[in-house]
Amino acid sequence: MASTAATVSLKQKPENEEGEAQGQWSVVARRFRRHRMAMISLVVLMIILLMSFLAPYITPYARDTIDVTAPVRPAPPGVVTDAGRHLLGIDHLGRDLFTRLLYAGRISLTIAIFVVAISETLGVMIGAAAGYFGGFTDAAVSRVIEFMLAIPLLPILLIVSAILLKGDDILRPPEFLNRIIGAVLLTPARETRQVVVMIMILVVFSWLGAARLMRGMALSLRSREFVEALRAQGASEGRIIFRHIIPNGIAPILVNASLALGGIIILESALSFLGVGIQDPTPTWGNMLAQSRSYMFTNPWLPLVPGIPLVIVSLCFNFIGDGLRDALDPRLKR
Repeated sequence: MASTAATVSLKQKPENEEGEAQGQWSVVARRFRRHRMAMISLVVLMIILLMSFLAPYITPYARDTIDVTAPVRPAPPGVVTDAGRHLLGIDHLGRDLFTRLLYAGRISLTIAIFVVAISETLGVMIGAAAGYFGGFTDAAVSRVIEFMLAIPLLPILLIVSAILLKGDDILRPPEFLNRIIGAVLLTPARETRQVVVMIMILVVFSWLGAARLMRGMALSLRSREFVEALRAQGASEGRIIFRHIIPNGIAPILVNASLALGGIIILESALSFLGVGIQDPTPTWGNMLAQSRSYMFTNPWLPLVPGIPLVIVSLCFNFIGDGLRDALDPRLKR
């Protein structure tokens, strides 16, 4: 009788104010829409994403076009030359900053999205397997995670990035991955390889949080009644993990992923700023900040061009993560 009652309660859907049944994700969406800052951040982020990926159609200049008619370099926002008006000015080489800002956003956001998508997927699968099987598998995965978390992240990333990005033959990314990312970024082969290598480096150190979260969820879910019932019915372990354990434990992973996006953008920008990440002529917000260091005292507006979008995007991802956390928390009755 208890199992029957539990089954019935699981099938019941929450009701809205009019008494109509709602699905779980409808309730999550309704709660998320009530988080004002999360909704504003989502709109702002979509605008920035749209502008970045439509950069070839928005900007009047090519990415690396040098304006030789500029009277000074760098030039302030709104400067007019024989080539036209430069909305955010030009850099020390005479390139339009608005154009490079949009292309930099395209690259920085693509790196963050690919890193988070791959690392969260990898972490979820490893954590689910460790938590579900337990024993030696859980012990081995836990020791690897603890060891990697004990390594100071920034110094090891500086060393690894400096070695792998400088040598073309040390690490050769898969060709299909080069083609996919090159088509998204509209970059030549050598620049695409740099981006792919950076993605692979960041993935290696970014799956740990998702693995720990999913391991904890799997440890609590594997002893639940519905899992025991699935085992009694002869369901395979793969089916239990991928069809039941992971979907029921995905809520904290979604929050972790949204927060990780902002962290990856900051981390990639820090590496590029320190000279061991993506380098010129490939624009990213980090190396644009690095290029402005030599001119920031005479041109204080220059670091604000990449700095403001970097801060805005990071805040947007954090507000969206807060909204998802509130929306996915079953204890909140909103």
